[in-house]
This record gives sequence, structure tokens and C-alpha cells, in this order.
Amino acid sequence: MHDPTTDPSPRPRPGVQPSAVVRRSERGQATAEYALVMLAAAAIAGLLLAWAASTDGIGRLLDAVMQSIIDDAR
Repeated sequence: MHDPTTDPSPRPRPGVQPSAVVRRSERGQATAEYALVMLAAAAIAGLLLAWAASTDGIGRLLDAVMQSIIDDAR
């Protein structure tokens, strides 16, 4: 007789699907999440670059950083 308490791999009952078949595969989930994060980061970087180019933000930022370094060096 088949004893499910001692058998390390019990066989499924007829008409019952094994749990591995019923569950959906999560393969590729991390890759999809990574791709979405990279897409969001690229979009934010693009918006930041567009804002900085149109408002002379880069020049003002570099001026502020250089002024801070000069003030600290005195």
C-alpha cells in the first residue's frame, strides 16, 4: 500500500493537478521589474536634462558648487 507519511514524493490523486502545474510561473518577473525601474530612471533623467538645458540649471549648479568649494578653501 501507498503510505503518504513515509513516501517523500507522494503521487497526486487521479483527477487532481499537481500544485506545480496549477501555479503560474514567476520566471522573468525580476527581469520585468528591473526593466520597468530602468525605464522610469531613464525617463526621470531625460526630464531632468530637458529642464536643466532650458533653464540654464547646469551652469547655475556648477557655479554654486564651485563657489562652495572656493569658500571652504579660504
